[in-house]
Amino acid sequence: MNAFLHRFRHGLSILACFCCLVIFGSTTGYSQQVKPQTRLGMNLEGPADWNTELPFVNVFRLSRTWISQRRGADWGQGPELELDEHGYVKKIEPDCWAETLLCTIKGGHYPSGKYTVLYDGLGEFAFSGSAKIVSQRPGRLVINVDSNQGPIFLRLLKTDSSNYVHNIRVIMPGFEKQAASDPFHPQFLSRWKGVACFRFMDWMHTNGSKVKSWADRPKLEDANFTTDGVALELMIELCNRLDADAWFCMPHLADDNYIRQFAKMVKEQLEPERKVYIEYSNEVWNSIFEQNRYAQRKARELALGPAERPWEAGGMYYSQRSVEVFQIWEKQFGGTDRLVRVIAWQSGSTWWLDNIILTHKDAYKHTDALGIAPYIGMNIRENGKGLTAATVSTWSVNQVLDYVERNALPKAIKTIRDSKASADKYHLQLVAYEGGQHLVGVAGGENNERMTQLFHQANAHPRMGSIYDKYFSAWEKSGGSLFCYFTSVGRWSKWGSWGIIQYADEDPEKSPKYQAIMRWAKHLGQSVGARQ
Repeated sequence: MNAFLHRFRHGLSILACFCCLVIFGSTTGYSQQVKPQTRLGMNLEGPADWNTELPFVNVFRLSRTWISQRRGADWGQGPELELDEHGYVKKIEPDCWAETLLCTIKGGHYPSGKYTVLYDGLGEFAFSGSAKIVSQRPGRLVINVDSNQGPIFLRLLKTDSSNYVHNIRVIMPGFEKQAASDPFHPQFLSRWKGVACFRFMDWMHTNGSKVKSWADRPKLEDANFTTDGVALELMIELCNRLDADAWFCMPHLADDNYIRQFAKMVKEQLEPERKVYIEYSNEVWNSIFEQNRYAQRKARELALGPAERPWEAGGMYYSQRSVEVFQIWEKQFGGTDRLVRVIAWQSGSTWWLDNIILTHKDAYKHTDALGIAPYIGMNIRENGKGLTAATVSTWSVNQVLDYVERNALPKAIKTIRDSKASADKYHLQLVAYEGGQHLVGVAGGENNERMTQLFHQANAHPRMGSIYDKYFSAWEKSGGSLFCYFTSVGRWSKWGSWGIIQYADEDPEKSPKYQAIMRWAKHLGQSVGARQ
């Protein structure tokens, strides 16, 4: 849906409200008048060989970094590999090979069938795991894959150092002809058509990113996107294809020229009706991430803030660098009309906002939106005060959901309201850079298997859908703007149940979380979802 039609449809407020009442009645708790600025966005699952969203028809894009092997040695104990600038192996020593894994997805949740392997250069391949070679000739192989047998093991046995193997593509069944011109899987496109904005935090490998200069950026020619993230060209293309705004997180180490060139490419290639959300890194307040420690080191170098409270000084650096990043984008775009400049901080941290983040050098005057992550939090430790994993693991699923509905949900709603008051104080939009349920063990609690099972069951329970109805209604009624859910498709584990659904081939109609999110999106006038 193009931007004009989107605005036109929301302009028909009376008709839209009537339709929502007819469809949803009074059971969802949604307000009768839809605020035009309230929209659903999406965080996309990051590139990895275990990615279950399968966005690309060329699965080599998500292959693991090469593993060096030597005959007779332990796994991964081969000599150091000599790679070119795009990550391809230039030379293989005798009795050695380079190996990588693709589609490390359990349960057969990726396509079986005949995959086409294309490559340039001279070399020799072998396959194992779920794949067997059916036919081969220079530059092209066909492999038969049985996904129920586990991942694909691709081995590069030989490569000609004067014309080494490169430009490897492993194409899903049925996509060989269009893979070169259309990189995205049609199911992936269909699933997220209608989403208002894609936040590319994980696609850019923002947390702990090592990207410093424009030369370091991920490129279309790279062997895979699992090291430094997805190429910017593809992020732009996805937004253009699906008429979605883009949310980019600038790497914390990136120099000014990187920011400048990044903004320049976006200006040149992104459709002019698309907005661009700009954020410096991700959760710089969060001590588990390298960008938090980097901000504190930079603050010391610049003599920002009190030395005895380096966390406060780090917040000052985050605020200051954010504005510097915004100004580079403004110059490239010739103003701020297409930009949404986001300063994001820990939800509910009003003291930080008032005393450091928004007020340091009047950062709020150069900002358009306050970003928060108003999760419905249930973070359970192994030991300590309050609820512990030992206690929660004795509960039923309904007891877990009772706690979520009576305790976690009201806290999340209070956070939203308090944050909206802060945003209003500084005349900023309130956006959610992430959000959703946050049922997970922490500090050892993640190792309690019984509690993990309960959290998974709660995420799949119909009551979770009704909790989401109340949650999204509260965001809308509070005046929240864009809400970027975390996350799109991802397998649940002891580290959390983040995915709306777990697998690309899962039936979304059986997921209460998915159904609640789609209800809300359609209530907002966004026709989202694989099944229209």
